[in-house]
Amino acid sequence: MSDSTRLTEVLHLIRETFAYMEGRIDPPSSMHRLTVEELQRQARDGEIWGIGDRPNAVVFLTPKPDCLYLSKLAVAQNKRGQGLARRLVEVAEHRARAKGFRALELQTRVELVENHAAFARLGFAITGETTHAGYDRTTSLTMRKRLD
Repeated sequence: MSDSTRLTEVLHLIRETFAYMEGRIDPPSSMHRLTVEELQRQARDGEIWGIGDRPNAVVFLTPKPDCLYLSKLAVAQNKRGQGLARRLVEVAEHRARAKGFRALELQTRVELVENHAAFARLGFAITGETTHAGYDRTTSLTMRKRLD
């Protein structure tokens, strides 16, 4: 996915679906820094997968040294509960295996406990904690899913 019209739709989907985090997570979401140019870079250096003609769900995939990293997993509010996140995680698993990786990894903010539970249902387990620059407390949890 790399044309600017589709990437603009992806950007709108991410902004709409991440809006609920405003005032709930600290520091604020990196989605505030996203631009179409950033999405073009992600499409070039990693992958962007979407479901739907106008994307109803999207995920970014980025190779790391020992895993495939998932980020910006977003599902439109009116499409939740239909298994779209699970389908995108399955795409990620397939892409990871095709690239020779044996794990998927993601990060989720500590405040978003419902996301921790959702990712756990998808087979992810907490493997670490991270702290954003300038903070003296854990701000994110790292979660990993082993692929056999």
